[in-house]
Amino acid sequence: MMHKKHGNTRLYYESIIMENKKTKRIFLSSLEHSAEMHCANLIAALKEKGADATYSGFGGQRLAEAGCEILDDTVSRAAMTYNVLGQLGYYKKLIKQANAFFEKNTVDLVIVCDSPAFNFHIARAAKKHGVPVLFYVAPQLWAWAPWRIHKLRRCCDKLACILPFEAEWFGKRGIDAEFVSNPLFDEVELDLTANFKPYSDYAPKSPKIVLLPGSRDAEIETLWPAMLEIAAALKAKHSGAVFTACAPDDEKKAMLEEVANDSPLSIAYETDKLINVCRRSDYAIVASGSATLQVAAAGCPMTVMYQSNKWMWHLVGRWLVRLPHLSLVNILSHNELVPEFMPYFSSIQPIIQRTHGLLSTPSRMSQTSQALLTLVEPLTERRASDAVAEIVCDMLCSKTRPSTA
Repeated sequence: MMHKKHGNTRLYYESIIMENKKTKRIFLSSLEHSAEMHCANLIAALKEKGADATYSGFGGQRLAEAGCEILDDTVSRAAMTYNVLGQLGYYKKLIKQANAFFEKNTVDLVIVCDSPAFNFHIARAAKKHGVPVLFYVAPQLWAWAPWRIHKLRRCCDKLACILPFEAEWFGKRGIDAEFVSNPLFDEVELDLTANFKPYSDYAPKSPKIVLLPGSRDAEIETLWPAMLEIAAALKAKHSGAVFTACAPDDEKKAMLEEVANDSPLSIAYETDKLINVCRRSDYAIVASGSATLQVAAAGCPMTVMYQSNKWMWHLVGRWLVRLPHLSLVNILSHNELVPEFMPYFSSIQPIIQRTHGLLSTPSRMSQTSQALLTLVEPLTERRASDAVAEIVCDMLCSKTRPSTA
């Protein structure tokens, strides 16, 4: 039976799903807050398209609320790269758990989201049991370890890319890749024009600064004390500065408050969506990662910082990284659009100096605001969860999606 897509994508996907009425079983693997959010939004999009499926896998509370059977709460155990060694036993247990699940259950599709160091193992286990695999968020092999493309090719049936240039890069290397937009903006108003900051009423003595130390425990432990010192130094230079710290949930908010108990600074704490807090702020000091794109979508100039193990960086890290810039914003812009200190190690003085210089130059901040919005516009053209849901429906039904032209 041939189906015509016409203009109603929901009817199209309902029709091909109903052709095979067997309930599909999807296994999802997410380790961190952002990946869990992407997977939860994907489940919602699949339900909107009428997908008859059950969901099991690794995640946390939000994924459970979306209707996924959680085999292990991996989100609460999220770790930074240099802390992974301490959790190897836990990750091995998860891989065994996934293998056992694939042996006992008929699984129609495995979706692994981000965290490639771990999810490569889940994908390999799935392929061993004859289950197709969708990688949601491409591993950043273009930045480091490009030789791992052979590993990806063996265990990936489809790759959903969230950065515009990635689909072409992976496609040239034999991977079936598709740009799906960026899932960070699935819950954001896609018209970003109102987020431009002209700084016409801005007072350099009284900037509104948001501090974003990240969502992982290890990030908070390493970056938050340094951010507090930077904020104190900026307060001495900008006497009317107002500081807000943004946390992903109440648990992380409590962690920030506890560490800041000894700080003389007055800091407001919020668990609102990061982009909303940045819309209300003049400047952000942010941990490197996907959060920088949300800050950019708010039109908010920023300083990006990250910490790493000094010896591991000099022995291994700096030889693996193949890009002149490491923050996503600067990678996409092909130049240093915003100051980045990655890693900054022990000295925070350069961070203070660069940030102070920008806070004192509203015209430059206005230019940066516009440049950031222009940069992220291609990432917000459609909801990524809708695009990935279409891919999932096609993979489940073994259909080739017709052209939308």
